[in-house]
Amino acid sequence: MNGNESDVLVVGGGIVGASLAYGLARLGKSVRLLDEGDVAFRAARGNFGLVWVQGKGVGAPTYVRWTLRSAAAWPALARALLEETGVDVELEQRGGLYMCLDEDELDGRRAMLTQLRDSIGADYPFEVLDHGATAKLCPEIGPDVVGATLGPLDGHTSPLRLLRALLQGLTQRGGQVASGHKVKDVAHRGGVFDVTTESGRFSAPRIVLTAGLGNRDLAPKVGLAAPVQPNRGEILVCERVQPFLRYPTLHVRQTGEGSLQIGDSKEDVGFDDRTSRIELAHIAQRAVRIFPLLASINVVRAWGALRVMTADGLPIYEASTRFPGAFVVTCHSGITLAAVHADDLSRWICGGERPPEITPFTARRFDVPTSRVH
Repeated sequence: MNGNESDVLVVGGGIVGASLAYGLARLGKSVRLLDEGDVAFRAARGNFGLVWVQGKGVGAPTYVRWTLRSAAAWPALARALLEETGVDVELEQRGGLYMCLDEDELDGRRAMLTQLRDSIGADYPFEVLDHGATAKLCPEIGPDVVGATLGPLDGHTSPLRLLRALLQGLTQRGGQVASGHKVKDVAHRGGVFDVTTESGRFSAPRIVLTAGLGNRDLAPKVGLAAPVQPNRGEILVCERVQPFLRYPTLHVRQTGEGSLQIGDSKEDVGFDDRTSRIELAHIAQRAVRIFPLLASINVVRAWGALRVMTADGLPIYEASTRFPGAFVVTCHSGITLAAVHADDLSRWICGGERPPEITPFTARRFDVPTSRVH
């Protein structure tokens, strides 16, 4: 095997690609991770760091189970990374809150979570809290908060620490990270994939496309499809303050260093990853209604980033039948699903059994407009 050959090429160096590359290296594979660099439309730029279960998978019971499986596996992943690399990814999984600002919103959350629980016929824990019960968990909430839903399996982590730990774990196991390599072409010859980038050529008998929005153009080169579209999310980051938020929320979370992240916009604006004053104002207004103390805290930066979305919001996990050894992996919940990507999905890519939870998530489901994921 020469210097540009490996067992597996992983194309895309975000959280999804890094999780898979690390998992493949743990299974004893020689792995090279090709990353375009910071010129790419990185979803990670707007990553909120949530390990989130509640509310995910409406109409898709298998995705509910896949999410639950990853949430349960997250503590083991965090421990393994700490033991191997010394990097604490700051996982906290004591629960997460979705704050509601009117009774209709709270009733809607109750109905949705009940539907999710009923859809899988298994344990799907959640609580619906009134204002008083919510204030016991978060005394700093404002009077506009009528209540919240609590997901005890939810939590959060540091995306930057997680990425560092995954990449360090990969290299410690002999894997290589090649940055500045935008893939231009992929060819399949004699059972080997030859990848041409702007800066070099690489080959391997297996290739995994985890390039986010870039998968749309790359997947057809290996007989696959990745019909993904961008969806912008914007984030405000505030100065460090004394810890006050023990439970992450879908709109506000406090990092281990004490800074605050505020976000959760969803905007169909194509490939425009700039920020919008109007949208940032809406984000800030909701956050201040939830936590009035935020009105006196300074914003230090803001940014926009593009989520990787399919038409139904669910992932694509598919192996090529035309070019065996090629896989496409696309999702917008890279943090939440990192634990199963690093374990179950990596085993499948190495030739193991396909996890039953991901069976419906091929791009073929979009060939039939009325198809549903069951």
